[in-house]
Amino acid sequence: MATTLKPLADRVVVKPAPKEEVTKSGIVLPDTAKERPQEGTIIAVGPGRLDDDGKRILMDVKEGDRVLFAKYAGTEMKIDDEDLLILSEKDILAIVTGK
Repeated sequence: MATTLKPLADRVVVKPAPKEEVTKSGIVLPDTAKERPQEGTIIAVGPGRLDDDGKRILMDVKEGDRVLFAKYAGTEMKIDDEDLLILSEKDILAIVTGK
């Protein structure tokens, strides 16, 4: 049975891009030396947060968007052997478009 996540308020679930295994010069990196990726693909989006008047503020991102996010933002979790990250929309820095 596959687990699905439905984020609340202005949160999103992101699948981080794979970590680099080899540097550009060909050096193989051990797991401890790899940097946490700051790019990923959104796989679930919450409905948006409520403002002070109770009106819903819609999200600027959608499922399938490739995004850049703050380096140490969000909460990491592993579900069904898949590494995922739950972020607040404010931790997303940009949407990656094009190539």
